[in-house]
Amino acid sequence: MSIDQSSGAAIAPVTPSELIIVLDFGAQYTQLIARRIRECHTYCEILPYDVPIETIKARNPVGLVFSGGPSSVYEAGAPRIDKAIYDLGLPILGICYGMQSMANDLGGVVSMATLKEFGKTRLDVLDPTVMFEGLNRDLICWMSHGDTVEAPPPGFTIAAATDNCPVAAMYDAERRFYAVQFHPEVVHTPWGTEIIRNFLEKVVETHGLWTMESFIEQQVQLVRDQVGENQVVCGLSGGIDSCTVAALVHKAIGSQLTCIFVNHGLLRKGEEDDVRRKFAAAFNINLIYVDAVERFVGKLAGVTDPERKRKIIGEEFVRVFEEESLKLTNAKFLAQGTLYPDVIESGTKSAAKIKTHHNVGGLPENMNLKLVEPLRYLFKDEVRAVAEELGLPSDMVWRQPFPGPGLAIRITGEVTMERLHLLRSADWVIIDEIKRAGLYRKVWQSFAVLIPTKSVGVMGDQRTYAYPIVLRAVTSEDAMTAEWARLPYEVLERISSRIVNEVPGVNRVVLDITSKPPATIEWE
Repeated sequence: MSIDQSSGAAIAPVTPSELIIVLDFGAQYTQLIARRIRECHTYCEILPYDVPIETIKARNPVGLVFSGGPSSVYEAGAPRIDKAIYDLGLPILGICYGMQSMANDLGGVVSMATLKEFGKTRLDVLDPTVMFEGLNRDLICWMSHGDTVEAPPPGFTIAAATDNCPVAAMYDAERRFYAVQFHPEVVHTPWGTEIIRNFLEKVVETHGLWTMESFIEQQVQLVRDQVGENQVVCGLSGGIDSCTVAALVHKAIGSQLTCIFVNHGLLRKGEEDDVRRKFAAAFNINLIYVDAVERFVGKLAGVTDPERKRKIIGEEFVRVFEEESLKLTNAKFLAQGTLYPDVIESGTKSAAKIKTHHNVGGLPENMNLKLVEPLRYLFKDEVRAVAEELGLPSDMVWRQPFPGPGLAIRITGEVTMERLHLLRSADWVIIDEIKRAGLYRKVWQSFAVLIPTKSVGVMGDQRTYAYPIVLRAVTSEDAMTAEWARLPYEVLERISSRIVNEVPGVNRVVLDITSKPPATIEWE
């Protein structure tokens, strides 16, 4: 997955001795498959289902996984792999559509299910060897399919079934082809990681060689190779992603790195001082502070479309970094904390665009600085593991995620100084009460959202007509999926009471209890 350095694109880790390639058929769960594989200390990469077989051979993988997908294998135009893949002699695990594709390609029968299965389903294990080794015979799994394998291909054994799915798992031990109709990668299949681990350890025979320590070693060398003797500027926000990038790049090139912290006016209360103080205490890295409040807020004047907001903010960040880099000698690279969820949600060949992240799709086409993105293929929990390995302080490692566009995407509609001040004050109350309740590290994100509409209230026997504040709090592991946090009623009561009493212009607090999907964590 290494990309031409002249383009300024990110460079993926050097291929380790044990690589699993996940072929993506367009499922929203594909990134979770990769995450589960990495949890088993085996490195993997996600490639499109139609990647040339020569590319697969060149990567020298030890195994393949076929992801799920929204299509039906028997329909015209359905995604199909090159059947020569089956002749590579590699172990293959098919999941959902990946199983149906395998069955269809190898002579099985796939058709529309009489009764479709969506959600938790009881699974009857018929053959407990290999995939189900060490597990109970009666299990609960997560199903999401409208088609089913009626009959497996010749040479395959049925390993599990459900009431409505006669072939819920199958395998061909001789060719090392395994497949499941359910989704072992999602948390709703509580023993799903064991299925994936059994495939890796018992079929592929991996040895768990990929660790964050080895990742750091690989990236340090890649950064050195990429930038040479040139200077690098790093866009610092104070969050775990950018701080980890700063520490990693500094480990690679030392004094060639300069960090730039841009105050775009969209930060939380007191954040500009807090970030500078904590960064200075944790690192011996040159830091430039840029006050660009009026510049950013001015650019956002009158803008209500969230995609435009993100693109404006993304471009302005780059322009500020470019301007500051001109003051340095031989600065040609920009390091930033792009993560894999940013890439996925901004849209890829196989995955639909959910929203443009300012550091991916929001970047301008004409950039003078080339990108250095050592975390581009990591998930948030992996970044935290890297940060701890690099010795970052705990309050940086466990700081709740904050989006690059900041409060601009937590105000639905136009961003103004008045609304920013109001939202900033309400957000501070929420974080303060979450910390007081000892919930800060238990909640993935907790924040306020301002809706630019007003509602009637009564305060001091007087009619009010003021803004509502939406309280959004979620739990998650990697930000790709999330559940709304079940905060105690007494915490909710204190938050509501304090916001209404302490923030002029607010007379109502409402709670967002929507999970992701169908919603996203942020409102814009």
